Amino acid sequence: MRWVETTAEQLRTQNYACVDWANLIEEIEDMSRRERKSLKSNLVVILVHLLKWQYQPECRSGSWRGSIREYRRRINDNLQDSSSLIPYLQEIFAECYVNACKQAADETGLLLEIFPCHCPYTAKQSLNAEYLPD
Repeated sequence: MRWVETTAEQLRTQNYACVDWANLIEEIEDMSRRERKSLKSNLVVILVHLLKWQYQPECRSGSWRGSIREYRRRINDNLQDSSSLIPYLQEIFAECYVNACKQAADETGLLLEIFPCHCPYTAKQSLNAEYLPD
């Protein structure tokens, strides 16, 4: 943590000669990877819950609804903080859906083939606080 504070101060004071550029670049790349990994993970959780909501209506609960709301909030907060993640969301959406189908099949005991090949929800619907599939 001290390194980050020192580096930030060096940048603020434009003391570029003392900046540890190699480590700064590595830290920025690590931050980007963590943000992207978090986005993927949170998106899969949302998609799993939407699939379970749609394909197991008899099991719907406040817990599922609350989980969907929480993970949507996390992603929307991240997108507000880092708008550069918006194109990445579109890039990974189909991949996350495939992973969500597998996980939903595992969690529900339903056959993987029951779920559509292509996501029945748009990215916008998936992140919309009011949207729940029928």
